[in-house]
Amino acid sequence: MKLRCLVLLSFFISASLFSNVNMAESSWPGEPIDNHVHMSWAAMTLEVNEWADEHPDIVDLADVGKSELGKSLWVVRLSDWSMETKADGSPKEIIYIDGGHHGNEYLGTALAWLSAKWYINGWIEGNEEAVQVLQNSEVHILIMLNPDGNDFDTRWNINQVDLNRNYDHYWNTCPTTQPGSSAFSESETLANSIYMNTVVPDADLYVTMHTGVWIMLYPWGKWPEQPSDWELFHHIRDDVHANISDIPIQNANQGLYPNCGTSRDYGYGVMGFPTFTFETDDEQFVPGSFESLEDRLDEEMDVMRYLINNVWYWRARLNITSMEINEGVEINLNVKNLGYATTSNATIQYLDDSGTVLWNSNNFSVNATNSSNVILDASNLTLIENGNFELYYQKRVIDSSKWVNENISNDLIIVFSEEEDGFLGGSLIFDPTAVILVFLLAASWNKRRY
Repeated sequence: MKLRCLVLLSFFISASLFSNVNMAESSWPGEPIDNHVHMSWAAMTLEVNEWADEHPDIVDLADVGKSELGKSLWVVRLSDWSMETKADGSPKEIIYIDGGHHGNEYLGTALAWLSAKWYINGWIEGNEEAVQVLQNSEVHILIMLNPDGNDFDTRWNINQVDLNRNYDHYWNTCPTTQPGSSAFSESETLANSIYMNTVVPDADLYVTMHTGVWIMLYPWGKWPEQPSDWELFHHIRDDVHANISDIPIQNANQGLYPNCGTSRDYGYGVMGFPTFTFETDDEQFVPGSFESLEDRLDEEMDVMRYLINNVWYWRARLNITSMEINEGVEINLNVKNLGYATTSNATIQYLDDSGTVLWNSNNFSVNATNSSNVILDASNLTLIENGNFELYYQKRVIDSSKWVNENISNDLIIVFSEEEDGFLGGSLIFDPTAVILVFLLAASWNKRRY
């Protein structure tokens, strides 16, 4: 009899959760969207499949792995899928979000859910901000990484492992509990790492969502020292504090306690993503109580919108404004960084029309939001017909950051040849005996900040 009562109680609680999950109002972001805080995996599964069925133009749903008990790990992928690139032909920025590493941290899972729902509803309503984001980026959201722990109301997965200590970045090298038998010993973290490495390896932002102290944490968790890209993290901190929220934003080791094997430090240290742990407030779910997520998490969502709206800036964006070439002697280069991340070890490459690199400059660095005059040794540079220049640099300073090649089109080059009676307009065929002044028009990288 007692068992039957428990089963019935479980059924009614689940039905209540299902009911509240489906109370979402399509009119948000102007009205409250939902009155639930906790969501079961089954209810979440129904809802994300409804999103995909009802809005295939912007929602692509992927089953990216299974929990230890066989529950699907759903990634909601949001973008205007009618466009493979931005309108100007450049690639879309990539945002990766995950929630629910710790099964009983419901508000972290709710913030991941809310991050998806805000853009879906905004697209439906024609909200300009939401439309701009989905036309210019892809937002990948794994709402619930630990569905077994979520449904059993526990921090751990079913193997009693802390999933946020199970990543292959200095795994088990800090005082910790239950990190697993080895890095990626758990199916949930292994699936998450595979997705990072194969689907979003070049992400421009990674946010992992938790619940506890109200704080945002950037790397490192293992060390108190600031990360290589401290300029980027400090810029974001200062901008958020000046314009959006006073939520503390700091190094994870100093913000909480030494923590190793986390997804945040893996995302930054191994993948090279700019990464934050977003900890929502420490109020937890109480059975029978429901609260509007808009009211509970509106400030957190404002911060997330800022991070997503400005994702274009979370890397170095080099823009050459002029380049004076004295063949066989030197190149005088003026370069601006339109992004908020520093880059080091940048070079100018000179290639023939087959793509073979004929010459590399010496390395140079450009600080965040800075303009630099750089003199490069060109003693080994010989210009040829149909040669072209490329920029080669890292998006951020961290060693794991991705390298990019950006072509400097000959169509943008104005060449002047030195003659006895002065500088005369020349052709795009380089004369190896001349001193060549090359002006590169600024690339069309001016972006709108929201």
